[in-house]
Amino acid sequence: MTATERSNNATRLPRRTIVSYAIGSIGTGGFSTLPGLVLVYYLTDTLGVAALVAGILVTVAKVWDVIIDPVIGGRSDRSLAHTGSRRRFMVLGAVLLPVFFILTFAVPAGMSPTVAGVWVFVAFVLAATAFSLFQVPYIALPAELSDNYDERTRLLTWRVVVLTFAILLFGAGGPALRSLGGGSTYLGYLLMAVVAGLVIGGGLYASSFVAKKGLVPATVAKPVSIRESYAAGFRALKRSQPFRALLLTFLLQGLATGLMLAGAQYVATWVLQSEDAVTFLFIALIAPALLAAPLWGWIANRIGKERGFTYASILYALTALSMVGLLWSPGDWVYIPVAVAGAAYAGMQSLPMAMLPDVISHDAVTHGDGQAGTFGGMWTAGETTGMALGATALSIVLAVSGYAESVAGEHVVQSANAIAGIVVSFSIVPAALLGLSLLSLARYRLRKGTIGR
Repeated sequence: MTATERSNNATRLPRRTIVSYAIGSIGTGGFSTLPGLVLVYYLTDTLGVAALVAGILVTVAKVWDVIIDPVIGGRSDRSLAHTGSRRRFMVLGAVLLPVFFILTFAVPAGMSPTVAGVWVFVAFVLAATAFSLFQVPYIALPAELSDNYDERTRLLTWRVVVLTFAILLFGAGGPALRSLGGGSTYLGYLLMAVVAGLVIGGGLYASSFVAKKGLVPATVAKPVSIRESYAAGFRALKRSQPFRALLLTFLLQGLATGLMLAGAQYVATWVLQSEDAVTFLFIALIAPALLAAPLWGWIANRIGKERGFTYASILYALTALSMVGLLWSPGDWVYIPVAVAGAAYAGMQSLPMAMLPDVISHDAVTHGDGQAGTFGGMWTAGETTGMALGATALSIVLAVSGYAESVAGEHVVQSANAIAGIVVSFSIVPAALLGLSLLSLARYRLRKGTIGR
């Protein structure tokens, strides 16, 4: 059965399919959130790695992820053509990821910063590779599960509801688990990694079975080499103007949110004067997002996904900019704009995710073949690039502003310049990046009428 035949036979997606697909976001949300939140901080404030070096290590690991994503996308398309399912890649990633995730935070106490940094780098590269094995085909699936414009919005809206819950679970729960280390920062991080890694792997594995056999498009591109995988990805990027506009928008927004995510722990520790305040920041961010995600789906059904996405982005940019007030008056008032940003963030996640399958289907109709895996690989590479550069940008700001790294148990005092750098990286810089993303979003030209159903 082709994806089109499936959609024509049952326009409305079964609830079981929506639930199975959404469960995967427990894992994807956990892996996207927890390392982005604590990994640079773990390197600088537990292992004693210099801020700029920590940023470089995390960025290079993510660059590897960007390199392999198009290859995995092409191979996923080929696997779909040969076996009728993308499940094999997804299961492999789900099984391997917890092992390497735990190893990332299992550095023994007493290692030199250099050796510890190399340990984290190698383990995190392997964890990111396992994640890509799942994430790339997972992103490709919505275009094959339904070719209905509104059903894709429904599918991705509920995925983002679960994703938002996962961000809250891991963003607040991860640091809470870390604090149970009994005075040992190293043990706390290991405990956090074991629990989080198993939950992440379980979510990915459970969702792998939504990739059933029989969802084969009528024609599937079959890249036969790594070179052809890259070539197919760049051909898709070159021929699809809507894809270029949407991908650039999402990359810039990933950079902005990645910067704020990596900076949240620093804001909690050095601006709000409480390492545990990061838990409350995440609760303030995600609780409104859980409520707002279905609302953005309702808005999209009435005014269009692209307009809803624009409004969500503007709202997020304005609230990010308002947090520059932390420079003069740090305090609990920051939870209010964070909550508003959370409501906007739900739209910034669900709507572009729902627009991507429209882009893929539009390309298939226009060019006569189905390359959802190729598009998914390029999309994941772009998203990963944005998040990686967010950590890089933060590490550069910290280094320039004079941030002092430390090992576990060592007491340091940060300068006023270092604290100002943390605030600027959490407010002005993300707001500027959101403003740039609106320029590329304005070039997105697909509408419901041009897509069809």
